[in-house]
Amino acid sequence: MGSSVFPAQFVRRLTRSKRCVIVAPEAVKIEAVNKVSALRKLGAVARVAGEQAGRNRVLSAVMSAVRTTGRSFGRAAHQLWLEVTGLVFLVMALSFAAAAVKEYGKYHAREVGSGRLAIAICCALTFAWFGLSSFWKARRRSRP
Repeated sequence: MGSSVFPAQFVRRLTRSKRCVIVAPEAVKIEAVNKVSALRKLGAVARVAGEQAGRNRVLSAVMSAVRTTGRSFGRAAHQLWLEVTGLVFLVMALSFAAAAVKEYGKYHAREVGSGRLAIAICCALTFAWFGLSSFWKARRRSRP
């Protein structure tokens, strides 16, 4: 059989073992399965803990209080978000309105065309709409 074949196979085995000593390179996919398995185990533990907590009256009351408080803070935070974004949009609309007034002066003096004036007016109206609709939505959400 030739002595040249044996050393090549020996060298391949040696280099393969240097890359991955414990498992074959094809077995790397098992790590992803292990992570999913660990997540499933964690989910099962959480589910069992939740079921056990549901049987405990004190823990059940605490969880109910946490959910109610979180829901209340969430609604207040969302309303605040709507009002702050509405204010930002209205400030931007005022800025565009001031730019429209400035462009109207230039347009009236025939320094610029009507395009810049139209863009400033459209931007002012668009941002005013965004700001007002944000405040309207905040008002609708605040009513029970």
